[in-house]
Amino acid sequence: MRLSTFPLCLFFLVTSVSEARAQDRDAFRPMDVFRLEYAADPQVSPDGKRVVYVRNFMDIKKDRRRSNLWIINVDGNEHRPLTNGDGNERLPRWSSDSKRLLYLSAEKELMCRWMDTGNVGRLAKLPAEPLGLAWSPDGKTIAFTMHVADVPRPFVQLPTPPKGAEWAEPPVMIRSLNYRFDGKGYLKEGHHHLFMLPAEGGTPRQLTTGPHEHVGVPAWTTDGKAILVAGNRHPEGGHDPLNTEIYEVAVADGAIKALTKRKGPDNNPMASDTWIAYTGFDDKRQGHQVTRLYILDRDGSAPRVATDKLDRDVKFPVMAKNAGLFYQYDDEGNTKIASLAKKVVLADNVGGTTLDRPYASGSFSVSDDGTIAFTQTSPGHPAEVAVRAPSDKAPRRLTYLSASLLDQKKLATVEEIRYKSSVASGGRMIHGWIVKPAGFDAKKKYPLILEIHGGPFANYGPRFAVQMQLYAAAGYVVFYANPRGSTSYGEEFGNLIHHAYPGHDYDDLMSGVDAVLAKGYIDKDSLFVTGGSGGGVLTAWIIGKTGRFRAAVVSKPVINWFSFVLTADIYAFFNRYWFPGPPWEHAEHYMKRSPISLAGNITTPTMVITGEVDHRTPISESEQLYQALKLRKIDAALVRIPGASHDFAARPSHLIAHTAYVLQWFETYRKK
Repeated sequence: MRLSTFPLCLFFLVTSVSEARAQDRDAFRPMDVFRLEYAADPQVSPDGKRVVYVRNFMDIKKDRRRSNLWIINVDGNEHRPLTNGDGNERLPRWSSDSKRLLYLSAEKELMCRWMDTGNVGRLAKLPAEPLGLAWSPDGKTIAFTMHVADVPRPFVQLPTPPKGAEWAEPPVMIRSLNYRFDGKGYLKEGHHHLFMLPAEGGTPRQLTTGPHEHVGVPAWTTDGKAILVAGNRHPEGGHDPLNTEIYEVAVADGAIKALTKRKGPDNNPMASDTWIAYTGFDDKRQGHQVTRLYILDRDGSAPRVATDKLDRDVKFPVMAKNAGLFYQYDDEGNTKIASLAKKVVLADNVGGTTLDRPYASGSFSVSDDGTIAFTQTSPGHPAEVAVRAPSDKAPRRLTYLSASLLDQKKLATVEEIRYKSSVASGGRMIHGWIVKPAGFDAKKKYPLILEIHGGPFANYGPRFAVQMQLYAAAGYVVFYANPRGSTSYGEEFGNLIHHAYPGHDYDDLMSGVDAVLAKGYIDKDSLFVTGGSGGGVLTAWIIGKTGRFRAAVVSKPVINWFSFVLTADIYAFFNRYWFPGPPWEHAEHYMKRSPISLAGNITTPTMVITGEVDHRTPISESEQLYQALKLRKIDAALVRIPGASHDFAARPSHLIAHTAYVLQWFETYRKK
């Protein structure tokens, strides 16, 4: 396909598929993607009265996601904008007295709003985007981490072109271990460091230096004399990317003290008068390792596990001034918020900020008295703002950003299913969901799409997903599951694929297809399979194992693990945690797990879709499968999405195009 034909083909595919199968004007259609709105990063004020959140919408002219800041009272009243236009404001953070709001503008400017007057002032123009913002306890200073670019000395001195000459761009010499990242492209050399800035504005002061990475959101000690930050200051730290520690950095002189020292990640610090909390695990170099909440004494002694009985990953811990610690975790495909002190779940169905597929996502914040604000989702809507005050018996939804669109649509419904995998694979219980088209009739026969999540250490759940809705609107039943290796079912379940992926996860998925077929409403001769990233790996593996699917779409896959670990962006991680060692020491192991080893078995018509600037699973992976199938004269197509990274949903048109190509390929081979 010539690149110049991409917009025309996109229009044809969107209209042909959606109009052929979704004639009902009330069906969810591709262009509805541009009409969706959703909430993110809800921040409840410390006094528990108001919530500021990022309101996301689509710019159909620029084909981009945009955002503004909105505010709403906790009782649901006075819902109004704080910023307007296409500013893309983000990272709203309240001062401890609830009188000021800090946020970041699209131009990387730190802005402050005085809530009593509405006055807004610019505190600083930053050269790079901060990773996190934190007010000091007295409200006089702001801490943040930010990238500091190195200025390398020229390796060679090249002659200067004559005035007006049009010479080629000069070469770029790379010597860094981490030199590119998906979605960002080639990186500027340098490292992330800790900064502080007066709340009245001025010039940021850099507190850390050297060839070290400092990550995440910093946290102040309660006396304001030091800042806690996670970082990797070990020699050759880049080669051991998970080995971070919690460091205490003195505000007065920048003196640095390591508070943790175990082998493994220590992140997300926060402090009380007597202790420090953080997240991490003892690194065993497993594919999946459960992140737990830890506490140590204020001086860095006596570390202990606070969530030792929770076999789930602790995420985004937050400390409320008068209500203790709160944290988020995924449990069997549902994201929840819990209180450490009360040991109870306060909210579930958190998420809805990943629009394309039903991945875990979302975030929350807590006021001084324990009122939580979070993003809430369901199969019927993306992220909305919800709250739960200490006096509430259940969460209350505050916003209905996409209701004016989705309430008019006949959406697909989602049914939970649990089934046993094959005896040969151990007979494990597997958790999945069936998406049924609007107006579903169990007496009819429907084509089935098996849709497989990526990761592979990730999870799907009963959450809003554009692609599932569009597949269902085109007349398909969709089945998706959390096979072994998926998160939210414990460390043992996740590590069933440690150094064995793909493997028996294939059996888990095939048993799920059989379980759906047993319900009687699926046409057994109209089965299709697709998945992206890790799901693309499994899709390619499946069609190398069986010919039961009429057609397949393999999206942004890994086809050859040997080439992948030497071309992916975070290669220092993959070869240490997903394999027993580098490929030149374990070539047979790498090839045994590579879908390319099964290419000689494939007879299924296969489309391969990839982004042209994907640095996570580079385009060369997709090309290997496509060219192998072409050499064998199997009907195959390669779709390159110009400008797309690994995240197809980063631009609305790419999300629509990906879905449209999948559906049209399946329509081509669907039994008439």
